[in-house]
Amino acid sequence: MGNKQKMWAGRFSKQADERVNDFNSSISFDCRMYKQDIEGSIAHATMLGKQGIIEQGESEKIIAGLKEISQDISDGKLLFDPDAEDIHMFVEANLTGRLGDTGKRLHTSRSRNDQVALDIRMYMRDEIKNIVELVKQLLEVIIKLAKDNLTTVMPGYTHLQRAQPITLAHHLMAYAQMLLRDLDRFKDAYRRTNCMPLGSCALAGTTYPIDREFVADMLGFDEVCQNSLDGVSDRDFCIDFLTAVSTLMMHLSRFSEEIVLWCSWEFKFIELDDAYCTGSSIMPQKKNPDITELIRGKTARVYGDLNTLLTMMKGLSLAYNKDMQEDKEAVFDAVDTAKLCLITFIPMLETMKVIPENMRSAAAKGFINATDCADYLVKKGMSFRDAYKITGTLVAQCIEKNTDLENLPLEEYEKMTNLFNNDVYEAINLETCVMQRNSQGGPAPEAVKKQIEYTQNKLDKYKLF
Repeated sequence: MGNKQKMWAGRFSKQADERVNDFNSSISFDCRMYKQDIEGSIAHATMLGKQGIIEQGESEKIIAGLKEISQDISDGKLLFDPDAEDIHMFVEANLTGRLGDTGKRLHTSRSRNDQVALDIRMYMRDEIKNIVELVKQLLEVIIKLAKDNLTTVMPGYTHLQRAQPITLAHHLMAYAQMLLRDLDRFKDAYRRTNCMPLGSCALAGTTYPIDREFVADMLGFDEVCQNSLDGVSDRDFCIDFLTAVSTLMMHLSRFSEEIVLWCSWEFKFIELDDAYCTGSSIMPQKKNPDITELIRGKTARVYGDLNTLLTMMKGLSLAYNKDMQEDKEAVFDAVDTAKLCLITFIPMLETMKVIPENMRSAAAKGFINATDCADYLVKKGMSFRDAYKITGTLVAQCIEKNTDLENLPLEEYEKMTNLFNNDVYEAINLETCVMQRNSQGGPAPEAVKKQIEYTQNKLDKYKLF
């Protein structure tokens, strides 16, 4: 607004310093909430007219004016004023400019404190829905990939060392479970966000006969905030949301780390589509998985957004403090970052080429069927500790002779114990090892099919609210 008079100018004898105006202003980032701000104001104006707090005709004019402003902004006819203090004052000033004194009646029984709390809750409801839809799309891609790779044998790892044989489907479904938990976290965050603060006013409610339940119902809120102090000063729901986004980003980052490894020549388990990689400015042979590397980096950024809110809130007395203006940039940044990561990760994963023979080869070279070799002896009556020692000795011989358990001659087995017969090769066959791990949650194809069915069922029944 520059040198134009502020809405709160009555108490002050001179204009604020321009540097204070710039420092205080939030229009540059909270303008993205204009739809929510106007929708909330329409509901408030409707209630004011219904309750007889303002005349019905004035209520209708205000509503029509607000809709006109919203359309003008959408059409690009009305541009945001960089000198405005915030989106709330921008809308109200435009309304007053169009309607005169009638426009000034909109703010009756309302404060910017409960108005901004309403706007951010409405904005977050919309964005939680958007992020949830993207997570569901990612889950569908994972399920399809898993169905296509039920028998694709690969090494499972602990300590980044080859450990036991699993399938790619089994590995992928581990991430599906993480994402299901993410959906639950967003559902919890949505539930706590969906509480209507309008009517709390500055901090102590109002003397006007408002109908908060009417406004809540009109705006689709489940309930109203029960304490006016808490209504304007609560940002727990923002922290809940950022916690959910941070955990989602952590899961994407872990998945990204594995894709980075799998793309390398040292693994070469997969190859990403050229459309989702970049090259080098100096090394012509390079094909870099930059998307996944950026996701790892952007995860740290979202963690920072969460830490911003936790630190911002830890020392605030009741009720509203201007510190809380910092919530929006952190929330907006986390929203934008998570959506950008999901939008690029989903098609990258969908177009990824799996190289089964390399996965099978790595599994064979890692002696990951050693446990099955020991179990073979245990099933024939030997104690596990003795079987463990014998198998370890055989692995050492394989390393010395540059071979693996599947190709070690039978006479080498028989030197260790006469319990070994030719059937040991079937027992330690990698496919057999996987097939026999059919316990609930295991890597056997039938067990993974049940995991897929469970996940699809959860996905199909999932409702955010």
